[in-house]
Amino acid sequence: MGPKVLLVEDSNSLAILYKQYVKDEAYDLFHVETGKDAKRFIQHHTPQLVILDLKLPDTTGEEILDWINEQEVATSVIIATAHGSVNTAVNLIQKGADDFLEKPITADRLKTSVALHLKRTKLESLVNKFESKFDRPNYHGFIGSSLPMQAVYKIIDAAAPTTASVFINGESGTGKEVCAEAIHKQSKRADKPFVALNCGAIPRDLMESEIFGHVKGAFTGATTDRKGAAMQAHGGTLFLDELCEMELEMQKKLLRFLQTGSVTPLGSSKELKGDVRIICATNKDPLKEIEAGRFREDLYYRVHVIPITLPPLRERDKDIATLAKHFVKLYAKQDGKKFTGLTAETEARLKNYPWPGNVRQLQNIMRNVVVLNDGTKVEVSQLPPPLNTVSVNTTAVTKAPIKPVTTVHMTAESMAPESITPAPVDAERHQATAPVTQFESASPDEKTHHAPTTHAPTTHDAQAMPNNVARAEEYVIKPMWQVERETIQNAIKHCDGNVINAAVLLDLSPSTVYRKKQQWETEDDLQTSE
Repeated sequence: MGPKVLLVEDSNSLAILYKQYVKDEAYDLFHVETGKDAKRFIQHHTPQLVILDLKLPDTTGEEILDWINEQEVATSVIIATAHGSVNTAVNLIQKGADDFLEKPITADRLKTSVALHLKRTKLESLVNKFESKFDRPNYHGFIGSSLPMQAVYKIIDAAAPTTASVFINGESGTGKEVCAEAIHKQSKRADKPFVALNCGAIPRDLMESEIFGHVKGAFTGATTDRKGAAMQAHGGTLFLDELCEMELEMQKKLLRFLQTGSVTPLGSSKELKGDVRIICATNKDPLKEIEAGRFREDLYYRVHVIPITLPPLRERDKDIATLAKHFVKLYAKQDGKKFTGLTAETEARLKNYPWPGNVRQLQNIMRNVVVLNDGTKVEVSQLPPPLNTVSVNTTAVTKAPIKPVTTVHMTAESMAPESITPAPVDAERHQATAPVTQFESASPDEKTHHAPTTHAPTTHDAQAMPNNVARAEEYVIKPMWQVERETIQNAIKHCDGNVINAAVLLDLSPSTVYRKKQQWETEDDLQTSE
């Protein structure tokens, strides 16, 4: 038996046609006509893919999708929809559907889409099997079973039994102190003190006293002797968070302590021996801080023995819903609320958000929801802005690496998106000329009808242009709306009509591409009727 594909379609004639389309494919297509039969089939023979019609005799495709999400069935779902229901299909994608097919469905479109999603399902299954071998959903305060977190757990396992210094790097809110505590709890020092110190929150005048302590009379207000963090952590672990915020003079004294294991309290001449394991953390790039002269290179190499980089929440896809449910249940129990989890649409919305504040931001949002709302499952409308308003595009994250724009050069006959070369900036006018597109060579007539009025290129302009656009007069200069339309339409055609894949190639939100496609089709219909 090959992979199982379930077609939920109330039209027998369409079902026969689709079966004919895929009769030679390496999977088995099963057909049911009602939502009740679909549920029964899924419960007894979990399919790898479900092709789901929106309108059924006894229910709707949306209700079946909600049921699949509630039951946490490991299957992909493709929505089959008529032209007028594209907006509904887009909404269902936000609720967890993987794609949609617009009727009438062609043979090539059906076979391509099914093959693509079956391949993805197979890859996800392999990843899940791999993760299950090392799966630890919880680890000393961490919650998450994603591959990035499993890698972190493995490093902690290896580093914890040693006395080597650990340097934790990660964005704010990723759990650097949780990581430090996990190392301490996994080490042989677990029964000894764990002392955490945030170097960015301590005034520079008090830093030395906080770390090394002071004696009575060392400064105004020092009425008693006081142990510093280094001696408080004797036999255990000292965690120095935001180490790059420490002043250079204090970095020098810290380096001496790390090299000798001796501290001299402020105002005293007596050295004290301390047995401390050092863990440091920062949300800055230490190498850039060294280049800027704000961080000592010798201290960096002293503490940067075992580096651990904590992944941002946006890279921990499967952990986002797990963490959100944990926080919801935790705060509901504390505040006497009835919340037990999230709706499928809320889960999808959380997964599509970039989380610039990482786990700390997610925690605060769930706290906000529980305090201000009532219910059993968190709805999208209960989320604070911007999560409750629009579908969030993850490409808007400023902290994420910026992807370079790749120019694809293809022939006009291939109908694929062609390159658009930005026009050079005229140094004398400080304005950018109109963009030059390379879709086709322009005839004199086409230039008359399409090219907007612009200044004639000067010698300076020609010298400033790259070789591939030096002869700009040979190409059509089109308005941006026309360039946008042709680019998107060509991308969709290049992807055999798959709007989702086209949106990925264009680095756009699928809903944006759907909306523009519908708008252009409506305009074309109006022009035809006139």
